[in-house]
Amino acid sequence: MIIESTRLGQLEVNKEQIISFPSGIPGFPNEKEFILIHSDIESPFAFLQSISEPNLTFIVVEPFQFFKDYEFSLDDQVVESLKLSGDNPPRVLNIVTVPEKAEEMTANLLAPVIINPNERLAQQIVLEKVSFSTKHRLFPEGLPETETKGGA
Repeated sequence: MIIESTRLGQLEVNKEQIISFPSGIPGFPNEKEFILIHSDIESPFAFLQSISEPNLTFIVVEPFQFFKDYEFSLDDQVVESLKLSGDNPPRVLNIVTVPEKAEEMTANLLAPVIINPNERLAQQIVLEKVSFSTKHRLFPEGLPETETKGGA
């Protein structure tokens, strides 16, 4: 099937790539199907693109590369509804906000996206009784230096 994305253009997708959000995403309760598109094999960033809304694309990141101490417990209801288990652990993503200055990018650690990769089920949850916020800087020391080839 072909889907449209204002950010990524036309995308050909297999049904097996669709991730179902039975409850939608907070703020977007009617958006229940997304695909996850990796921007680059070496990049920690990916795109979570709505199947039905071309303008709805989230930049997401696996948090553990940036936040080594990021840890929380999942409610039993979430574990049950997403069919998670010790043999089928979740994949955790956080939505990223990219302001004008890229070095000021933040991740929403308060509301992670929990995905069951085997069942292609997902839910964005809001954590309670944690010290995380919606705006944790990904690069508190500034953007990492990149090597330039051939000099300037």
